[in-house]
Amino acid sequence: MATRIEDYALIGNCRTAALVSKEGSIDWLCFPRFDAGACFAALLGTPENGRWQIAPAAPVRNITRAYRDGTLILETTFTTDDGVATLIDFMPSTFTHSSVVRMVVGLKGVVRFDMDLLIRFDYGRSVPWVETHHTQTLTAVAGPELLVLRCATPLEGHGEKTTSSFTVTEGEHQLFTLSHQPSHERVADPFDAAAALAETEYFWHEFSSRCPDVGRWSGLVKRSLLTLKALTYLPTGGIVAAVTTSLPEKLGGQRNWDYRYCWLRDATMTLLAFMSLGYFEEARSWRDWLSRSVAGNADQMQIMYGLGGERRLPEYELPWLPGYENSQPVRIGNAAAKQTQLDVYGEVADAMAQAIEGHLPPHPRIEAIAEVIVPFLEKAWREPDEGIWEIRAAKQHFTHSKVMAWVAFDRISIVAGSMKNGREFSDNCRRIADEIHAEVCAQGFNAELGSFVQHYGSTCLDASLLQIALTGFLPPEDPRVLGTVAAIEKRLMRDGLLLRYDSEARLDGLPPGEGTFLVCSFWLADVYVLLGRDDDARALFERLASLCNDVGLLAEQYDPHERRMLGNFPQAFSHVGIINTALNLYRTKAPAQKRAHPEPAAQASLFNNNS
Repeated sequence: MATRIEDYALIGNCRTAALVSKEGSIDWLCFPRFDAGACFAALLGTPENGRWQIAPAAPVRNITRAYRDGTLILETTFTTDDGVATLIDFMPSTFTHSSVVRMVVGLKGVVRFDMDLLIRFDYGRSVPWVETHHTQTLTAVAGPELLVLRCATPLEGHGEKTTSSFTVTEGEHQLFTLSHQPSHERVADPFDAAAALAETEYFWHEFSSRCPDVGRWSGLVKRSLLTLKALTYLPTGGIVAAVTTSLPEKLGGQRNWDYRYCWLRDATMTLLAFMSLGYFEEARSWRDWLSRSVAGNADQMQIMYGLGGERRLPEYELPWLPGYENSQPVRIGNAAAKQTQLDVYGEVADAMAQAIEGHLPPHPRIEAIAEVIVPFLEKAWREPDEGIWEIRAAKQHFTHSKVMAWVAFDRISIVAGSMKNGREFSDNCRRIADEIHAEVCAQGFNAELGSFVQHYGSTCLDASLLQIALTGFLPPEDPRVLGTVAAIEKRLMRDGLLLRYDSEARLDGLPPGEGTFLVCSFWLADVYVLLGRDDDARALFERLASLCNDVGLLAEQYDPHERRMLGNFPQAFSHVGIINTALNLYRTKAPAQKRAHPEPAAQASLFNNNS
């Protein structure tokens, strides 16, 4: 039986990441980048598709695990009838080549371990050429890739896998390192694992120690902050939505997508979470990544890019992988990169406005990009799009998309004063924003339902409509907002959590059904704060926090019936929700992600004073 998604923990080095099961098996690892081909792909198949397990040979009575405080160093403690030992897993943070270090430390008695290594490059397909050197060093090569395993225990080959058996007593330890490098280069020299551990601990501590106090939720927020940092590709500043592909939104279903890319929407919300916690260096790195990635014609701006800003993310399937719990197909790449989603323009504009408010140093290209985007969006906002949920069917006039187009013009109108012909430019943006506002109120609201609806002319509800209050499109006390919140609570709530949209809203040709979408419930908690429903907001947040696994991680979705996580893991969207809602509750004021919208004159004064 497959390991549950929630039974994995994350280790990483801000270039790539691995998922480690409670049983000590690394079942997912892509070298050298998040979006590279996996060399361990058992997560989406079987052990024969690649894994690296280090676990006690005898039956285990108890397993506990935790990260070292403020780090991404994982410690898993196994208790057997004969003793207790801890497996320490981490990825060194300062090396040119990516590596995994696994250290087994004896704590009590005697524990015998088995090491089982199956390397399968190209997502579990390619069996490498393996050579053993001096019985304690192994190299595995396939095409351009080379892995080097070093250890102090004898290695044995059994068919197409490598094994080792060893014991540890109290105070003893055994060390394993696995390093990746291009196959054409000379094999790199071994490194000092103890020094790497100290350097890695310092790296994560230096980052997490700057996290401000958030009261009772400080630990949860710090873990989410570390997770978002781990999803950042350090060389470029790009932020991936998750480290996995094709973990299903419904077990056995077809809604299996590759999330190892940089969505403008997800990354923008991550940026705002960083800024809300005072992490402006990370925010600046992402802003610079954005300025490079979206440079060019406005009509060619994509909703997502590769880690370095790559634009071609062709989608294809891997027929040799059966998928997580037989959820097929397994997809690589993402065809949604070519979709039109108007909301991303609003997300980016809002982030840039808040960057100015947060005293982020100006970037000359950002203003130029705004000047190019406005003429394009002035026409584009009138057209249908695929929307925030990336439908693969006929485009619609999604209410959320129009609201976020309003956000784009609204925010640009605020910060346009310093631009060339700023007043004229600002007035034009305000005129368009007012036009969008009037249309949405006329066509996106259903008076019979007393609620805004998913798209013009429909009767379906959508959790993204909560953004109407969160963006300041309408004040939270507006009867239309109150009606929308009540309708969403009535029709989209499942066991206290929200679905994305009505089950009858058939947005594509795939079979219906998925879990509750966690970030939507965080949005509802944020709206509760705006409405002064603090007890409801706190209760919902506590419910969501309780869904985190034992090391504080969340996937994209949750199945309340089966009580299981679903979707890619760990998910940036979900951890952004933890940070923003915790800040909102702690500060008991407007949402950290998006403030309630003040009067235009007050806005202009606010932004001009901070620019």
